[in-house]
Amino acid sequence: MRGTNALLPGGGFDVDRLLAPGQALIAYFARAQLAGPKPERVALAQAWGRVLADSIVADSDYPAAARSSMDGFAVDSARTPGTFRIAGDVRMGSVWPRAVEPGAALRIPTGGSLPDGCDAVVPIEDALVDGESVRVDRAVPAGDCVQPRAADMRAGEPLLAAGTFVGAAELGVLATLGMVDVPTYRQPVFAVLSSGDELVEASASPVLGQIRDSNRWAIAGALQSMGARVLHLPIVPDEPAAAAAMLRDALDQADGVILTGGSSVGARDLTPRIVNSLGEPGVIVHGLRVKPGKPTVLAAIDGKPVIGLPGNPTSALAILTAVAAPIVAALVGGLKRPLTIAGVLAEAYEKRAGWTWLVPVAVDERPETPEIRPLALHSGSVSLLARADGFLTLGEAVSSLPAGAPVRATRFFVGGS
Repeated sequence: MRGTNALLPGGGFDVDRLLAPGQALIAYFARAQLAGPKPERVALAQAWGRVLADSIVADSDYPAAARSSMDGFAVDSARTPGTFRIAGDVRMGSVWPRAVEPGAALRIPTGGSLPDGCDAVVPIEDALVDGESVRVDRAVPAGDCVQPRAADMRAGEPLLAAGTFVGAAELGVLATLGMVDVPTYRQPVFAVLSSGDELVEASASPVLGQIRDSNRWAIAGALQSMGARVLHLPIVPDEPAAAAAMLRDALDQADGVILTGGSSVGARDLTPRIVNSLGEPGVIVHGLRVKPGKPTVLAAIDGKPVIGLPGNPTSALAILTAVAAPIVAALVGGLKRPLTIAGVLAEAYEKRAGWTWLVPVAVDERPETPEIRPLALHSGSVSLLARADGFLTLGEAVSSLPAGAPVRATRFFVGGS
């Protein structure tokens, strides 16, 4: 079994000791002892995007009484076919106050409560109205065009499991149940920092040799889509004392830290050394058998995760989505699965066996079967994030794929994903 320390004494990675992403996460969770999600009740209006801390069950039957599924006439099915006297109208939001007399029918709208004495509804297009009477020319079975009591939800029925993300549909269920005080997990705060003397803020005008910090904003968007909150912090300089102070401050303010850049093995790549100086257990994994993203750092300080991502923008977002998402989920309370796209490979592709590759792709959805085309990943390419529709995860057993091979691309966590 490869160890988690894959560094060679003279610098660089011992490739034979690098962990695959799945192995790295097992090693990480065995030692990290993360604080975990914290329950918090919030108003219904604030529940969107959060994760349920408790399972939700129906408090009663829905609907509470049988109701019509069509606009038409409520009738006693045993008297069909036949002619009925129209005795009145069922109004939405109220019930007919008494049993319907034999031989009578009531006008009823879709969703109207079925009155006593009636067990079926004749759609208006199947009824022949003549003044104050309506004729039904066919035998109507009991229950026709009727939604029975509890057809939607039954009292005590489990509806939403703990760990479910609250979206539009879940909000609708919670509102139907009258849950205006929702048991959720508090949204954890992740401090996001970028490191490197070459970086300047997005609002700055870079000079030659400088670039605007784009990683922080891409990572922040992905974290918010995963259900976390984001604390933006200043750029970390390539100076050990200042970097250590900024990371310590980030840990004081947030539930976790994500740092991009500075995690490789060059002389000025400081992240692993600084993290190890801040507390226990420190760096748990440094180096993954994955491309791109080999220098990824997975660490924890006193129950708080510290994740060091590559400096390449596309690599950083791919590693966060494909590898680090379960670590974020451990604090959020649920793992949000990114959207995927099924299609066929537009061209043959080869890779190194024994490694996991995360390949950025563009998707052409115009054919009946979408075509997924690999894109070249260049160091520092920011525009690739906008041009790529996602990435392929090609596992260690894969060395080549022919054109036309079925594949499934994973979308980046962005926007309202």
